[in-house]
Formats: sequence, structure tokens, C-alpha cells
Amino acid sequence: MSEPAGSRHDAGPPDAAARLAALERENAELRRRLDEASHAPGTAAGGPAGHPGRNRSRSAAAVILILLGALLAPVAVVAAWAERTLTDTDRYVATVGPLAADPTVQSALAGRLTQAVTERIDVGALLDDVAGGLNERDLAPRAAAALPLLEAPLTSGIESFVRDAADRVVESDEFASAWVQANRVAHEQLVAVMRGTGGDVVQVGQDGQLTIQLAPMIELLKDRLVDRGLGLAANLPTIDASFTIMQSSQLVEIQNRYAQIVALGTWLPWIVLILLGAGVIAATRHLRALVVAGVALAAAMLVLAIGLAVARGLYLDALSGVVLRLDAAEVVFDQVVSFLRATLRTVGVLGLVVALAAYLGGASASARSLRAGVGRGFGKARAWAEGRGVTSGPVGVWLARYRGFARATIVALAALVLLLAATPTPGLVIGVAIGAGLLIALVELLARPQSVPRDEPS
Repeated sequence: MSEPAGSRHDAGPPDAAARLAALERENAELRRRLDEASHAPGTAAGGPAGHPGRNRSRSAAAVILILLGALLAPVAVVAAWAERTLTDTDRYVATVGPLAADPTVQSALAGRLTQAVTERIDVGALLDDVAGGLNERDLAPRAAAALPLLEAPLTSGIESFVRDAADRVVESDEFASAWVQANRVAHEQLVAVMRGTGGDVVQVGQDGQLTIQLAPMIELLKDRLVDRGLGLAANLPTIDASFTIMQSSQLVEIQNRYAQIVALGTWLPWIVLILLGAGVIAATRHLRALVVAGVALAAAMLVLAIGLAVARGLYLDALSGVVLRLDAAEVVFDQVVSFLRATLRTVGVLGLVVALAAYLGGASASARSLRAGVGRGFGKARAWAEGRGVTSGPVGVWLARYRGFARATIVALAALVLLLAATPTPGLVIGVAIGAGLLIALVELLARPQSVPRDEPS
């Protein structure tokens, strides 16, 4: 028996035209709902709907928290640097150790050693002794009378001889080792001074001079002078001399507030992170707030860098005419704050990286367009590979299903690497960010939606 016309069409699944019409109706309904949501009260530019007053309160709270975090960030960086420099021996040695190899500092140290030794050599007394010996031997009075004329050139010659020996000493490996070891031992004395319990190697004067004792270096110089034929150096008494590492009235203030600085350096960075994180969480648009927080953190580090440059100029101006070697004071200042500069650069780069990542994941039109273009590129690359028999298989299907989890895991691992790094640097931040970006791109490339089998007509 023949079937009635159209019975197969009524009993079977809808044809392509009917299915397309249903999809168009569904798309139109979704657009209508989206348009209603975007113009609903309490919704700003497609943002989450809610009570207008509540949204304004959350936005105000987010602004206040992020602003507080950004304002405290420079203080936190300086406090953390000061705390580590004061309490971490390895960090302190790494800070002042390289000064022994700097030519300017070597020249200043050699000059100080020369001055300390030549001040103890009384050329006039030596010539008087020689004149007395000549008189005892009834030598010509003319010879005795000529001896005082030798005092000036002899003094100059001894000073030149000692300076040459001092230059060789400060350029030797022995001096570099002695300098590092002296500063390692001196760090314990520095902590003792900051705690107010006294110290013998490192001293902080009332005018804010941070000095290190040079007695071990002078003994090394005396041995070198004896080896080179200046035997009278062996008879010199123990010389108490020092070298000023830094001079600032702020050192006295630091000494008086040592405990507070340690507490601030330990806890203030975490407080800044909590404030910034709370500001992002309180905001109605989390990714947009994360962009603002990252940019604010980078701007705070820029302000700190400018402030450090101004402080450097003021410090050197204050020492002008006070110290003999202003160039050495400049080198010492730059070396002492080297870790502070590295830290502020690292934090600034981290803020920019976070802001860029939040922007790329945000809901702005440019970010959506960029992601869509990248997605299309990955789709074409995936289709081209699958057309040649290369596919990610079940792994790609799993990645497509749990894509959000994979992204979050990569971001969490990147953050963990930065948190566990002993000395984070701008290069490390950029490298970790690039590595995380490449891994996320690989996930997007390998993730492939599971193909849905089409209904076959019966």
C-alpha cells in the first residue's frame, strides 16, 4: 500500500529549512532578552543587574580600597627593603659586598687607608733621630743642618709609597674577601646597633654616619708595606680608623624605630595585597577593577622611582662639602638602594602584566573582538590539522569541556612561581607571564568541541 503524500515528512525529523527557522527564532529571543537586560534599571553597559544604591556603594568601596592599596604600596616596598636589609645577612652582604670591586670606592678606600697610616708616621721625629745620631758621630754640621730640608720630599715620598701599596691592597682578592667577611660579621653588629645593644664593627653616629672599622684592612696594608721594605710600618701601633658607608640623619630615626620598621616590612606588603584584592572583589565589574588595580600599582611604583631619584639628589647635595669623595658617596648610595630599585621595577611590571591580562579577559568590545579573532584563527588551524588526520582526540574534548578550569590552573601555577621565587625580577615576571600565555594559547588550540552526530532521516 502506498503512503499518503507528505506522511514521511510529518513523521520524520524537521528538514534543514525548519531547523534553520527554529534557530533564527531562538536567536531573536536571546537578543531580545539581552537587550532588555542591558537596559534594565541598575545595569550599566551590560553590567550585572541589581539595586542601584547597592552597586554605587560597591563601586565606591572598590575605589577606596584600591586607592588605599596603591597609596600604601610605595611605603610597603620601602619597608620590606629596609626590613630585609637590616635583618637578612645574605641580603646585606649582597648589597655592600660589590662595593669592594668598584673603582671609585677602591680609590676612596685606598685614600682613607693611606691617610690612616701616614698620620702615624712622624717624618720630622725620624729626621731628628737621624740628626742626633750624626751629632753623636761628630759628622759635619752642614749635613745635620741639611736634614730638615728633606722633611717635605721625604714625607711626600712616603705618602706616595704608602698610597701605591694601598692601591694594590684594595685591588687584591685578599681585600675583597676581607671586605665581604668584615661586612658579614658587621651585619650582626649592625642589627645590635639598631636594637640599641651596641656594636664594635659597625657604628651609627649621632649625626647619622654609618661606618665600618678598617683595622683589619690597615693590618693587611702594614704587612704589605713591610714586605716592600718599609720596616717602620711594623712598629706602628694598632690604628683605629673607619670608613663611612652612608651618612643620613634618617639612620638615627631608623635606629629609634627599628621594631616598627621590621613589623611594617613584614606585614604591610600583605596588607596592600589584601586591600587591592578586596577592592577587586567589591567591584561590580571584577576584571575592570583588576585592570585599574594593576595600573594603579604600576603608577605607584613610578611615583616611588621618581621619589627615589629626588632623594638621591637631596642626599648628595647634603653631602656636598662634607665628604671628601662625593663620587664615592654616589656609588655607595646607588649600590645600597639597588635592591629597592629592582623591587619597585618588579612590582611595577607585575602590575602592568596583571592589568593587561585582565583587559584581555574583560568584556570590552576590543577585548571581545581580539579574543574572537584569535579563536577563529585557532579554529582554522585546528580544522586544517584535522583535515590531515591530526587531532587532539579525547584530550581536546576534555580541554574544551573544562577549559575554564585549565586556565585557572595555569594562572594559579604562574602566581605560585612568583610567590615562591627567592628574588623576583622584572625578567622573571615577564617570562612567567609569557609562559602562562603560551600555555593558555595551547589549551585554546587543542580544545575541540565534541562533535554532535546529526539525526539521520528515517
